[in-house]
Amino acid sequence: MKHLQDLLKKEKYIKINFKVTKTQHLLLKASINGVKGNFILDTGASNSCVGFESIELFQLTAGKSKTKAAGAGATGMFTQIAKSNQLQIGRWKNKNFHLVIFDLSHVNEALTQHKAKPVQGIIGADVLLEGKAIIDYYNHCLYLQ
Repeated sequence: MKHLQDLLKKEKYIKINFKVTKTQHLLLKASINGVKGNFILDTGASNSCVGFESIELFQLTAGKSKTKAAGAGATGMFTQIAKSNQLQIGRWKNKNFHLVIFDLSHVNEALTQHKAKPVQGIIGADVLLEGKAIIDYYNHCLYLQ
């Protein structure tokens, strides 16, 4: 695996460590508008998102959205959108990042029932695609270019 890490470094990939929670979720730290938070790395989530309760924390300007969210155990959830934010994961940055805002209480309730810490949001496929992501599950690393 050291060979893979060296190869990706030559290709200007940034290595970001993640943890595996008690619930088998991949947890990483990220900053939105300079404020750090805990996020689930979710390859099945189409968009990155935060909960309504994190609007003030991350200094978001929430706007209207026609999109309804669906996730594990929930469908048709009301959403808002926050445009033009700064996202940083490790040294990887996006200075014009859009976030979906919706009710994450069902996610955090499930986490706390399993004695895991709640999260402020989810990093989804939008980031993974833009960053040409490579996930090294064995070594608990995400690589973004």
